[in-house]
Amino acid sequence: MEDSKNSQLFISLIYTFQMQTLVALGKLKNPMTEKTETDLFSAQTTIDMLEMLKEKTKNNLNETETKYLDQALADLKLNYVEEQTRSKKKKEEGTKDEKVEDKKEEKDTEDTKEKKDKEGLKEDTDQDKEAKRNESKAEDKEEEKS
Repeated sequence: MEDSKNSQLFISLIYTFQMQTLVALGKLKNPMTEKTETDLFSAQTTIDMLEMLKEKTKNNLNETETKYLDQALADLKLNYVEEQTRSKKKKEEGTKDEKVEDKKEEKDTEDTKEKKDKEGLKEDTDQDKEAKRNESKAEDKEEEKS
């Protein structure tokens, strides 16, 4: 009877770690926050703890316990690799998006600068024309006085 109870408790412990890891991998909602979040460090730590339990209980588990622990570890490791790959892709895409955004901002800045330069030249040209008109008017006035 005691072996059966301990076996159930052991499987329950493995199940608890398994669920905790799935939450950390973003496969399940966090029951505390009701959000799906990914924390690869926590997931890896929990997987490492299960590996340690497997090593420490080697040759001390019955067949059902061994199979359950092995299956849980295999499943969690596959999910971990999947999330790790997805996370790397997101980072790469984020980096690409940032580079594209930076280039766009650079181009916009260059375009704005060119536009301002052109407007500045136009303003200078307009100012030059106005100055010439004023000079011409002043000359005309002086000629009238003479």
